[in-house]
Amino acid sequence: MSTAAFIALPVCLVAYLMGSIPFAVLSARLFHLSDPRTYGSGNPGATNVLRSGNRKAALVTLLGDTLKGALVILLCRMLGLPEWLTGLAALTAFFGHIFPLFLHFRGGKGVATAGGCLLALEPWVGLLALATWIAVAVGLRYSSLAAICAGLGAPIYSFLIYGFGGQFLIALVMGATLIVKHRTNLQRLVAGTEAKIR
Repeated sequence: MSTAAFIALPVCLVAYLMGSIPFAVLSARLFHLSDPRTYGSGNPGATNVLRSGNRKAALVTLLGDTLKGALVILLCRMLGLPEWLTGLAALTAFFGHIFPLFLHFRGGKGVATAGGCLLALEPWVGLLALATWIAVAVGLRYSSLAAICAGLGAPIYSFLIYGFGGQFLIALVMGATLIVKHRTNLQRLVAGTEAKIR
């Protein structure tokens, strides 16, 4: 058994625990706000924290959720781990955010954490996905639609830049998961009842 295969389990465990850090809840406590799981969509993410009216708390949540994804990749690179294990750690951190140990496996939708992972793992894909999110969010004022479009775009961008391979599969899994996590938002968008960014 190779050294990388031997350490895969502990690496993924650390990545999962890092992904599980609930910055939305921590930010709410820091700024003396209600738990974001108790209002709005009930989602522990930056968009829902923004509904509290505290933009600083939402920004801290956004940065925290993004940086924890990027940090996992950077740590793997610093340790000289192979790309397959770095990619696996990225997915583990991403799903750690969605199914966090510290919130009884009921986490956020993973947009910011996916963005952080992609920016560190596939910079051009991450930047293009971010640009897609910003364009839709600013133009149409729907955070959910922006996330869905970025999720659709990420694997397309990855395929066009890197071709079919491990990086494409990571972008595909993250993108597909983001779309599935936003299925109720998509229903509200079709019905015309989805809330806009204020």
